[in-house]
Amino acid sequence: MAEPLWITRSRNATRLILGGGMTLVGLAHLTVAREEFQAQVPSWVPVDEDLVVLGSGAIEIGLGLALLLLPDHRRWAGIALALFYVAIFPGNIGQYVEGIDAFGLDTDAKRLGRLFFQPVLVLLALWAAGLPRIGAIGQKVCL
Repeated sequence: MAEPLWITRSRNATRLILGGGMTLVGLAHLTVAREEFQAQVPSWVPVDEDLVVLGSGAIEIGLGLALLLLPDHRRWAGIALALFYVAIFPGNIGQYVEGIDAFGLDTDAKRLGRLFFQPVLVLLALWAAGLPRIGAIGQKVCL
């Protein structure tokens, strides 16, 4: 059974917001905020900071554009974005543990708060992907 219209619209809005945001953030990785993103790469990452920033920026652009331009593939694009958010989470932990200031995260409290926001991004990406599937009101939720 089809999802209620408000759920479909909510998923589409989330997909467009995440897609646009990821595309813009990815472009910032490659251009205007490149040095600030480099500063966020934890010291324990065994790869050159610039390479990490360029690679993650390219991935963000690709995922963002996939969400925006390939609605028939939103499930896989959303799942890939959720996995990407999980993959970069250790970097967020590193920013907190090492006390790295970037993008207004200049206190331990702000950096800690960001850690709690990352799971929200994972859930939003899955929501945009169409997960969980929700049928008519009162019907079971299915993955």
